[in-house]
Amino acid sequence: MPATTCVINPTRGPGEPRLPTRGVLAVNPSDSGHFAVLAQQYGLKRHFLFNAQLYGNEELFVAGPAVGAPMAVLCLEKLIALGARQIVVYGWCGALGAGLRAGDVFLPTSGISEEGTSDHYPVEEIEQVDPLHLALADGLRRQGYAPRQGPIWTTDAVYRETREKVEHYGAQGILAVDMEYTALRTVAAFRQAHLAAVMLVSDELYHREWVPRFPHKHFRTASRQLLAHLCGLLQSGEIS
Repeated sequence: MPATTCVINPTRGPGEPRLPTRGVLAVNPSDSGHFAVLAQQYGLKRHFLFNAQLYGNEELFVAGPAVGAPMAVLCLEKLIALGARQIVVYGWCGALGAGLRAGDVFLPTSGISEEGTSDHYPVEEIEQVDPLHLALADGLRRQGYAPRQGPIWTTDAVYRETREKVEHYGAQGILAVDMEYTALRTVAAFRQAHLAAVMLVSDELYHREWVPRFPHKHFRTASRQLLAHLCGLLQSGEIS
């Protein structure tokens, strides 16, 4: 469907900023609390972005939070309209099998969609691994991380992640579950922008009982540190 047939199209309005080409869309609310620190460190100026936050300078932007596919896509569309072309999505994910543990860094390479947003964006084919993904993996290794990579399941219904689905997708080699990735990946392909995702594993769904780690202070600290490292890699030009 051509964009001209849509009633509303994402645009840069009068007085709105021109963003640098690269930046981070951090979807979790707890990470957005660290934006002010990053803004001070990198000299980022605050701008308006719906119910989210947006900071930017000439080399880097950071935006969020944007939980769930519809809100995340709303933010992504606006970021692209403002000039973003290389977007790193940062968020959390749940592990579906013992090969992925809480605290691991995970980079999704493809996804199974159980969200309702991406179906509205007709994309014939999505490149399996974006060059931005490869650059991110290398950059994180240089930072001392050991990122895992593989497919992810994206769902709108976090409270309908049934035991049967966890076992079914885990048996197919799907490593993790989140709420945004497949929609964001599809929209980026539709808008011809580069997008890759970095996720911190926040909980383990494959045990007899659910094991969440995100309430722990050390996990929140690790999440803020990973976000800061991503911003540093983009600001330095190591990731492009």
